Amino acid sequence: MRASLIVGGLLSGLALLAALLSYVWTPGDVLQLAVADKLQPPSAGHLLGTDQLGRDMLSMIMVGARTSLAVALVAVGIGMGLGVPLGLLAAARHGGWLDEIIMRGNDLIFAFPSLVIAILITAALGPSATNAIIAIGIFNIPVFARVTRGAALPIWVLDYIRAARVAGKGRARISIQHILPNIANLLIVQGTIQFSMGILAEAGLSYVGLGAQPPTPSWGRMLAEAQTMFAIAPHVAVIPGLAIVITVLGLNLLGDGLRDALDPRLRRSP
Repeated sequence: MRASLIVGGLLSGLALLAALLSYVWTPGDVLQLAVADKLQPPSAGHLLGTDQLGRDMLSMIMVGARTSLAVALVAVGIGMGLGVPLGLLAAARHGGWLDEIIMRGNDLIFAFPSLVIAILITAALGPSATNAIIAIGIFNIPVFARVTRGAALPIWVLDYIRAARVAGKGRARISIQHILPNIANLLIVQGTIQFSMGILAEAGLSYVGLGAQPPTPSWGRMLAEAQTMFAIAPHVAVIPGLAIVITVLGLNLLGDGLRDALDPRLRRSP
């Protein structure tokens, strides 16, 4: 088993465990303020210290993981749920007007920086976790559509696909029964990568105040609130920053490991 797959799985699993555990237990109440205990360094009572409002940082990180992972997961689900069928449809109608419309629509979305447009969308709809999901999900759609189409096109010219067409199977049935199972591994890897990008996008939106709103903890907003206190309490900014880095790194390593494990053509010699 590849080292990247193991390390990525452990780091990603750590973030997932923190998010799941936060539903049933946290060291402190993230909604309870204790200003008298603000900006305490890591100690036995507060393993990661406290923030500017006296809230336990470990608890904030755990609940923030729940927010970031949930937003990114649903956004990727939207992108995959809409992008994969569009990509399959474009591949099935390769060279036709439907393929052209889908691909030009993808190009139109890709022409704009994704995070900038996500900021515009959330600013227009209003700051909230739901609108952040919509904004991030919109830019996942063309990614999955293009990856799906690119992976499906070479399969459509294979002999067994031609035999299926001769046997009377329609394009939709072939796409579901033959094309999709053969590109599922690639979509899983791409989903992992987009998951990490979704976490970064959620953190960016929260940083500028357009993601999850108070009192819901968010890693991006924790960074924004801590930027003026870095000199006197660096742990308040360093800890959420590390949480983002470790989670994104873990997911990228996991995606790299899955790519090598699921596609024999991309396996590197040990």
